[in-house]
Amino acid sequence: MHRSHHCAQLTPADLGQTVSLLGWVDTIRDQGGIIFVDLRDRKGITQIQLEPRDNAALGEQLKHLKTESVIGVAGKVVRRPAGTENPALPTGAVEVNASSLEILNLADTPPFPLDDDGGDKVNEDLRLTYRYLDLRRPRMRRNLEVRHRATKAIRDYFDGQEFIEVETPALFKSTPEGAREYLVPSRIHPGEFYALSQSPQQFKQILMVAGVEKYFQIARCFRDEDLRADRQMEFTQVDVEASFVTREDIYALFEGMLSRVWREVLGVEIPTPFLRIPFQEAMDRFGVDKPDLRFGLELVDFSETFRTSAFKVFQSTVESGGVVKALNAKGLSDVTQGELKSLEDIARSLGAKGLAFIKLEGGEWKSPIVKFLSDAEKAELTRRLILEEGDIVFFAAAPWEKACAILGRLRLEAAQLLARRGRLTIRADDWKFLWVVDFPLMSYDEAENRYVATHHPFTAPVPEDAALLSANPKAVRGQHYDVVLNGMELGGGSIRIHQPALQKRVFEEVLKIPADVVESRFGYLLKAFTFGAPPHGGIAFGLDRMVALLCGTTSIRDVIAFPKTQKGQDLMAQSPTPVTPRQLRELHIAVVPPQ
Repeated sequence: MHRSHHCAQLTPADLGQTVSLLGWVDTIRDQGGIIFVDLRDRKGITQIQLEPRDNAALGEQLKHLKTESVIGVAGKVVRRPAGTENPALPTGAVEVNASSLEILNLADTPPFPLDDDGGDKVNEDLRLTYRYLDLRRPRMRRNLEVRHRATKAIRDYFDGQEFIEVETPALFKSTPEGAREYLVPSRIHPGEFYALSQSPQQFKQILMVAGVEKYFQIARCFRDEDLRADRQMEFTQVDVEASFVTREDIYALFEGMLSRVWREVLGVEIPTPFLRIPFQEAMDRFGVDKPDLRFGLELVDFSETFRTSAFKVFQSTVESGGVVKALNAKGLSDVTQGELKSLEDIARSLGAKGLAFIKLEGGEWKSPIVKFLSDAEKAELTRRLILEEGDIVFFAAAPWEKACAILGRLRLEAAQLLARRGRLTIRADDWKFLWVVDFPLMSYDEAENRYVATHHPFTAPVPEDAALLSANPKAVRGQHYDVVLNGMELGGGSIRIHQPALQKRVFEEVLKIPADVVESRFGYLLKAFTFGAPPHGGIAFGLDRMVALLCGTTSIRDVIAFPKTQKGQDLMAQSPTPVTPRQLRELHIAVVPPQ
């Protein structure tokens, strides 16, 4: 049977036409011997009327019909009887009076409901086992359509900016300086391995040396990392690099791209330019380098206030070079014991020895630590935190980075508690974009007793800080930038080092990578830089994360057609699996039992 129309196409303008439709049986209803079938395809639903009393063959077919079976019907378009119209459907004013039915494939009973409400209530593992059924649900189908529209808008935008889409290899060489890699053994080079590309970083820099100047790619990337809601072992990123650009050029380029996506996918105009916050300020105010700006609850530093305090925990922390920070969770003094215990557990998991707090209830300050605070200290807390009845203040006394992390996490938890009480509004469609800039170029790794690149080793230092590379690497700011939306890092990038001498110096002098290792891992890149590498920079965006935000979901698994579970398994295809001894022999590999 040939399809003449899709299932969202018929209107009263088609009355009297003979049509043929193909699709899935959404529902079956028997109303006094007349059978009504809602026929569904990817466009929508059309109601089909079948009268088996006048057609014995049709009646026999209908005995076996089940929901989700694939059928074709042919018949005449008629108007629905008055009072039975469905204004929620584009086809709700008409139905097809079927004269013939062809069952193309009978379906078994699905293992879970395929509507959004029913499907959302089942275990995710069951949904992933039958992913082809899960993707029939309206919400999942919409997610795939949103991903398509977002990807198309991105391609159209960069094409309009004269960028060239270039594919780079998935099989690359191992670069252990980054995240853990997936290794691929070589059959024809025994004992040697490729690595699945973590990103096209080095290839896109080589393309700049090649004179491409404006490159982009919707790139598949791979990292052997523990999975969570916003991370998969294979993921897609919007990868971009351009020559002769500054940070300001990159900001404008990507603000334009995001504006295009939000306009075309959601019909929303987002204001530009985005707010820019230095890394240090973001940590000081929000406790995290990807702050959610949809609400306040900012951190306040009270180190100077407690430098000579009678409360020794605070005083000794400041004396030893740490900080004392506080967060006023306004209106949360009615926090339950269970909620308070959960907050304390979070603080302890981040290195706190406990959770100091002060409640303001009944005109009193209630806390075990109040007796240690002077009137002047209490007055300063009141003034700077704008304390009022019903507030609760949480403290962190620790080294700066740890204190920020503790209160930054408590800030998010407190916001959720306030939102559940109806005292704080956090809307998913309140789009708060910002750039976090001026990250430290290097971070000190205590375990390895050396500096490591905060972003990656190809990031250029801020020019006025470059002289500090040898004397004080931690004080050097990198030309690195992250774009953040509602507490989620969408992407990050930097202006790159393009001078071979400076890149070699960063590898060997600052990162302490032996010269022979630098040569084996990055020699080809350094060599390329000696043949006229232009100044260049770029960025990589997590496409999965961006689409998840557009779809209003917190899990990127909901916007990836065939994702892995948190254990890295494909439950539908049942992978990974063992391979045959012959395959292992051909690859010169022996499997060693787990230790």
